[in-house]
Formats: sequence, C-alpha cells, structure tokens
Amino acid sequence: MHSGPVTWIDDLRDHLVAADYRVDPVLARLGAAGQAGLERNSTIPAQDALADDHGPLATLIRLFPLGLSVPVEDAAAALPIPALQRAGLVKTASGRARATVDLRPYGFPADQGQWDGWIVSDHTPGLDTDRRPTRPDYVLGVSPASTTLAQLTIPDRVGSALDLGTGSGVQSMHLSTHASRITATDINPRCLDHARLTAALNQVDVDLRAGSLYEPVADEQFDLIVSNPPYVMSPPTTTGRLVYREAGLPGDEVVRRVVADSTNHLTAGGTCQVLANWAILDQPWHDRLAGWAPPGADLWVIERERLDPYAYIEMWLADAGLAGDPRWPAAYREWLDYFEHLGVRGVGMGWITVVNAQRDQPDITIESWPHEVQAVGPAISAHRHAVTNSRRPDAELLATSWKLRPDVIEETMGVPGATDPQYVVLRQTTGLKRAMAVDTALGGVLGACDGSLPLGAIIDAVSNLLAEPSGQLRQALLPVLRTAVVEDYLRPVSAGGSEA
Repeated sequence: MHSGPVTWIDDLRDHLVAADYRVDPVLARLGAAGQAGLERNSTIPAQDALADDHGPLATLIRLFPLGLSVPVEDAAAALPIPALQRAGLVKTASGRARATVDLRPYGFPADQGQWDGWIVSDHTPGLDTDRRPTRPDYVLGVSPASTTLAQLTIPDRVGSALDLGTGSGVQSMHLSTHASRITATDINPRCLDHARLTAALNQVDVDLRAGSLYEPVADEQFDLIVSNPPYVMSPPTTTGRLVYREAGLPGDEVVRRVVADSTNHLTAGGTCQVLANWAILDQPWHDRLAGWAPPGADLWVIERERLDPYAYIEMWLADAGLAGDPRWPAAYREWLDYFEHLGVRGVGMGWITVVNAQRDQPDITIESWPHEVQAVGPAISAHRHAVTNSRRPDAELLATSWKLRPDVIEETMGVPGATDPQYVVLRQTTGLKRAMAVDTALGGVLGACDGSLPLGAIIDAVSNLLAEPSGQLRQALLPVLRTAVVEDYLRPVSAGGSEA
C-alpha cells in the first residue's frame, strides 16, 4: 500500500515487484552461461537462456541488462509504458520498445536482513562488440569499484553521511541502512538524474546536490564520507573525457584534494573513506601520501595493487572502448608522454581512510596489503579504536583485561616428527587476515588473554612459568603487545566482561 498519491515511480516499482525482478530470480533465469556471457559483455548466451520466453521477467531482462528492443506488447505487459515514455525512460518505434536506461536489481546483506532494490544507470557500453564511443557524461552502474567501496565502508550507525560523487547512487543505497541522513553530490547532471530515480524507486531519502568535490557542502560536516572519485590519471588534453572516471586535474590531484580537505567536512571522530589511485613517483610513496594527511587526522592507506604505466594505460584505454579502435596507438602514446612529464613510474591502487581523530600525534599508517581480505568494513571500524587503545600508558595497558579476537587461529610449522614446531603463527581469519609470529612467551600471554585477568597479571604468570624476571619480560613484550592491539588481535574488556 502506498502512503500518499500513487506516482509513476510507484507504478513502476509495483510492476518490477510483480515480475519478481530481483537479483536471485534474474540470475536463476540467466543461468551460469548467461551470467558469464554478460561478464564478457556478450548477450548471446543470455538470449539463448531466455529462448522464446516472453513473460514479464524475461522482457525486463531483455530491456535492461541486455539493452535489447522487445515487442511493444511484451513491454506493455511488464511495465507502465505510457508513463515511462513520458519520463523518457522508454522509446517506441515500429512496434518495438527500447529502454534508454539500465534498471537492474541490486541486493546486499544488511543488519536488518537482505536489502533488495534497483539501480538506475546507463547501459553497459561495448555489449556484443559495439564500438560506439562512450558518451562523456556516461552514468556508471554497479561496478567492481563501487562494490569494493561498499564492502570497505564502516558499518557503524551514523547520524549523517556524505556520498561524494554519487554516480548512479549505489553508495547512498548502502548508506541508507546505517545513516540517518544522507547527502549525495555529483558534478554530472545526468548522474544526479539517475541517482534521483534510484533513490525514489527504492524509497530512500537522499539530499542530492550538484557541484564539484566539497563545493555543494561547503559549510557542513558529516560523521561519514565515502567517495569513489574520478581517479583515473588520464592526459587532460584527451578529447571526450569520461566524467565518471576522469576529473581533468593533473595526476592524482583529485584524490589528494578529497583526502586533504576531508576533515573540514568531518565531525570530531568522523571518518572519510576513499577508493583511490595514486601516482608512484621518484619520491618514496609512503612519504608522499603521508603528506596528504590533514592536521591532527589519522591516515591509513592500504595499497592493494600496483601497475606499471603500460598495464595501467592499456586497462583504461580498453575501458573507454578503444580496443581495436584506430585511435588506440595515438591515445596510448599521448598517455605515455603525459606520465613521463609527471614522472609517473607506476600507479598504486587501493583504499584511503581518514579519521578526524584530532590528535597531537596522529597515526599515519601506509602499507601494501595485496593479500586476501574478508569483512573489511568492520575491520576498518575496529582499527580506529585500536589506534587509541594501543596508546594507553604502560600502567593502564597492563591494568586492562584484554581478549584475543575469537577468529584468531594458531598455525604451527616445522619438520614432521619434531618434538616442537619451528614456527608458531597467530592468524586472523577475517578482516585483513594478518599473521603474527610468536615465541613461547608472547604466545603464552596472547593465548591467556580471555578477558578474565589484567595483562600485567598474565605476563607475571608467564614469567614465573619461564623462570624469567617479570619486569624484564614486561619490558620485552610491551612493544609487540601494543602492535597486537593496534592490529586488532587484542580488544579491551570492560568491567562487565564485554568488549569495550
């Protein structure tokens, strides 16, 4: 039941629901071959899977993910065609109907259960080897980049959130599950139009604003900022710049601005999370990116991958649809000359987190982590508190009861048949899945951290077992125990026995 007057958006939503146009039914209808074909930008396997099915679900799949035309009578059975024609979302000619947008089901797990909805964007370019150039104001839908950003976003409940560069509105849909108020911005008017449709179709309240970077929210602050900015470092002279991926600023300047200006728009303790590319120059990259940290803010950069200039350029030229295009060689050479001018030796790709910690001595962590990860959002959330916990004075650290994370397992390695293992490693099985080698003393202390005893008492007990002076063992273990805290192996336990 609709609470207010029924609109064409409500009518459209009702038709989508009636056709069961959701993620699982669509995937089941396409089958494994159809899904794999779409991942290769081929619609033929999906068309074969649909065969002669002219039902509403098959019709919606043809119109939207496949970008095909269908008989008008099929479209009218699946959608409110007159209303969509007036809205410019469907065109008809010669008895055929074709969608002007891609409207896809989208779902993800949330605290309240599975979130199911739809995302409105432009059709995927290059389907079935279509070589028409991508329009400069193209609106990207759900992509590996947007999915990655959603997965690494902290899941904490927040009062306000900013989706900086919203595109089709994917991040705003994720934020709607844990943010009370959402503001979304974009410089591309077509993105705002599509994001507005996405929000309305999913009955999510989003304050959409036009403008570049933080300009539309100049005097406002948020608890959480997320951004998948146009970070591709293409030559500024390239014709037909794709706004969704290229900012037109030199090198990685757009990312630096998002990061460096973030605390001006964050509440105290607020977090900014950015999916980013950055240039690898002659200057050590750790030092260069550390210089982007706003005053008093914690900065955590995780490099997930690094490409040489050739691989990077080829990837983005192909993304622009230039594979097999006669313009490829000239565009390639222009890009190489641009990188040579900037001194780019490679490109780092990864995640940047800024916390408005307002510390006199902020934590700056710059690291490469190409390894497998899982449940990254909660891990990033935990890291913010872990940094603070790791800086407790020695006396407080020792007087606190700590608990080893429940997902930590012990791995042993050594010669088969030997009495003792050669190595003992404690490994996290979620988050960044870090591993820490431990000796007898450290392993004994960490293994005994179950929240029942203060850390100092545990070290004293282990020192008695090993017949080592307690003070000496404390001095030796405290630095590595602080590392165990900041890497989220150990969490403080409150007086009531729960994690603080």
